[in-house]
Order: sequence, then C-alpha cells, then structure tokens
Amino acid sequence: MDLDAYTAAHRSDWERLESLASSGRLSGPEADEMIRRYQATAAQLSAIKTTAGSTRTGDRLSVLLSRVRLRFTGAPRNVLSQFPRFFLLQLPAALYRLRWLTLAVAVATIIIALAFGSWAFGNPQVLANFGSEADLKHLADEEFVSYYSENPAASFAGRVWTNNAWIAAQCIAFGITGVWVPYVVLQNAQNLGITGAVMFAYDQGDAFFLFIAPHGQLELTSIFVAAAAGLRIFWGWVAPGRMTRLESLAHEGRSLVTVAVGLIIALFVSGIIEGFVTPWPLEQQIGPALGWSIKIGIGTLALAAFLVYMLVLGRRAHRLGETGDLDEFEAGARRLVAA
Repeated sequence: MDLDAYTAAHRSDWERLESLASSGRLSGPEADEMIRRYQATAAQLSAIKTTAGSTRTGDRLSVLLSRVRLRFTGAPRNVLSQFPRFFLLQLPAALYRLRWLTLAVAVATIIIALAFGSWAFGNPQVLANFGSEADLKHLADEEFVSYYSENPAASFAGRVWTNNAWIAAQCIAFGITGVWVPYVVLQNAQNLGITGAVMFAYDQGDAFFLFIAPHGQLELTSIFVAAAAGLRIFWGWVAPGRMTRLESLAHEGRSLVTVAVGLIIALFVSGIIEGFVTPWPLEQQIGPALGWSIKIGIGTLALAAFLVYMLVLGRRAHRLGETGDLDEFEAGARRLVAA
C-alpha cells in the first residue's frame, strides 16, 4: 500500500468526520452521516494496520475514532436537563401535528353518537334490546349518577385513569392495523349515544350532560388524540412519502412515544376530575346553578389548558422546526451501539 496516496485519497473524508465529531448538536442526517463515516474510517484504519503496521496516520485515525465513539457512547446528559425541551418543544409539537386528525375523530364521534342516540331514542323497540324497562329506568334514575360516588374517590380516579390509559394505549399500539382505531371510535360513540338515549327517554337528560361535562371534556379529547395518533402511524405505513415504509413507521413511532407520555398526564388530570370533582356534592351546598357551573368550569379550564398547550405552544414549537420526534442524535447513538 502507498500510504501517502491512500491518505491523500481519504483525507477529505477524515476531515469531515473530525468536523462532525467537533461540532455541537447534530441533526438527524448529520448523526447518520457520522455513523457511516465512522464505519468507513474504521475499515480504512484496519486496512492501514494490516498492510503498514503502526503508523502516525493510523494513530491519528485511532484517536479520531475514539472521539467519535465517545461522542455517541459517552456519559448521557442529565435527565432532568432534558425535561424543559421535552415539555416545551417535543410534546406540544407532536400534539400539534395531530390537530386536524384529532378534529376529524371528534367530529366523527359526535356524528356517530348522535346517530345512535337519535335512532335508539326514537324507537322504543331498539331501547328494549338493551335491557328491560326496570333495568333501563334503574340506570337512568340511580345507577348512572351513583357510578361516580359508589367507590372512594382516590380508588375510583385511579381506576378510570387506568381504564382510559388502556384505551388510549390500544389506539396507539394497534393503530397500524387500520381497523382498531375505527372500531374503538365506533364503540365509544355507540356507548355514548345509547346511554344518552336511555337517559333522555327517562327524563334524565340533564343529569347525563351534567355528570359527563366536568371530566368528559378533557377525557374525550385525550381519546380523540390517541385515535388520531393511531391513524397517523397507519397512514405513515400506507403513504410513507420519500421514506421507506420502515423508516416512516420508525419516525411516526418515535413521535407517538412522545404523544403517549402526554396523554398519560392528560388522562391522569381527567381521572382526578372524574374522581373528585364530578361526584363532589357542591350543588347541594351552594345551589345547583352555581355548583354545577363551578364543576363544569373546572373541566373547561382543564380542556382549555390542554388546547392552548397543543395548539399555541405546539404551533410555536413547530415553527422552530421541532417535529415531536425523539432526539435523533440519541437514536443514532443507539444504532451505532447496536452495530
């Protein structure tokens, strides 16, 4: 091997690798480029050592490769230091990307619920299929309201949080199938419509809305977002654009991890409201009008905070170039370690 000629042929590649290793924060493409150049340089160093033994050029490349490995596998950043970026940029940006799909799921749910509710309310024979006259009357007069207060508030809040988080997780995990999200949306809307029809049929329509409104605003919106996330990953597989299907799924999947964390928090808040605010007998203490206004107002404030976070902060993060994906530099490090 003519070492001088070999060095001259690859000097620009080594200098580029050194430049990447010395730079600050790397973008996703730059991290991928560093991995490729690291692997190529490692092969070139092996060739030099095999044919020329120990040389100054080989020693310099060994030091360079050590710097690159340290760049990828060195001590991780303090987890606490990453929280501000996650909550101020990554999470709102990931939610913002789902805004139109979330709206579409919400509209579809409302339409389906109204269709089932109108159909059942206008046809006594249909209502009869869901239970006897005594059972339906018991549901409307007692069971629907007592459901929110028959268990201790803390355990009830934990139970509904777990149940709703499980539904959201199903939407995200099985969204790629393309059928699970529509099934969940249909079931949720059907249950909502049929329950409303029963309540209205027995003159308890006001109780239906009053007991759903405090927690239901944020809870249903969170489920809509989860459904939108599931549809997004399905669409990433159907129409990957310039990416391969696997690349598109990986990109959407990393974003959905971010969304899942946000929904766990949002559903925890809605669970607290459902467990402590919805059954709170405030209307018996200060009057129905003011009591229910306060309870529904708490739910409305929670929803408003979520929407501001999703749309206002999300739009700002999106304009700053944030996609809601996991840190692509750290993802590149994991790929390097796996290699």
